[in-house]
Amino acid sequence: MGDTHLSLGVPEKTMEIFSGWHDYQTRIEQNWNECIRPEDTVVLAGDISWGMTLEQAKPDFALIDRLPGQKIILKGNHDYWWNSMKKMTDFFAANHFDTLHILHNNCYAYEHLGICGTRGWVNMPGESEDARVLAREQQRLRVSLQAAKNQNLTPVAFLHYPPVFGSSRNELMLEVLHEFGVKDCYYGHLHGRTHQKAVRGVKEGICYHLISGDYLQFVPEKIL
Repeated sequence: MGDTHLSLGVPEKTMEIFSGWHDYQTRIEQNWNECIRPEDTVVLAGDISWGMTLEQAKPDFALIDRLPGQKIILKGNHDYWWNSMKKMTDFFAANHFDTLHILHNNCYAYEHLGICGTRGWVNMPGESEDARVLAREQQRLRVSLQAAKNQNLTPVAFLHYPPVFGSSRNELMLEVLHEFGVKDCYYGHLHGRTHQKAVRGVKEGICYHLISGDYLQFVPEKIL
C-alpha cells in the first residue's frame, strides 16, 4: 500500500471560515492530485459537507470519491448528513462511491497501523446533555482503539474536536488515549485565529497534530 496522508474535509460553503482562501476548493483538488496516488489512503477528520441529508451531500461525496486514493471519513460537528453506519455504507454502495469508508465504532488496518477515531466533543463541565454526548464519544473511541488492539495494530487516533486546547483538557478522551497507549493524535475543527491556541507536539507522551484544512493550507499531511 502507498503512503498514508491526512486532510480535513472542507464544506462547500465555508468562505467565511477560510478568510483569504477563496480558492480553497481549487487548492484542495490541485494539492490532492499532486500528493496522493491511487494506492494511498487519506483520513478526512470531519466537516465534509454542509448537506443536511445524504442526498444533499451527494455532490461533495462525488467530488471526494473521484480524487485519487481511498478515503476514511469521521464525523465533524457540521456533518448533519451523518446517519447510521448501514445507511451511509448502503448509500455509498448504491452511488458507487467505492473509495469512501466510514470510521465509526471500528478501525481500519493500514500496514502496522490501526486507524482509529471518533468525532469527540467539547468539555462543558456541569452540562448534563454535554456529559451524555461526551460519554458516548468516549465509548466510541474506546471501541475503535480496542478493535486495533485486537488486531495487534499500533493505534493512531483521529478526532474532529481537539482533546486539548489552550489550557482546556477533555479528561474523558485523554483517559482513553492514555489507556491504549496512543502516541499520535490528529485533530481538526480549529480555524483562523483559533490555531494560536492549538496544542501541537508532544504533551504527556502524546504527539498532537492539527490538520484543519486552512492550517495545512489545504496540502495533505503525510504521516507514513
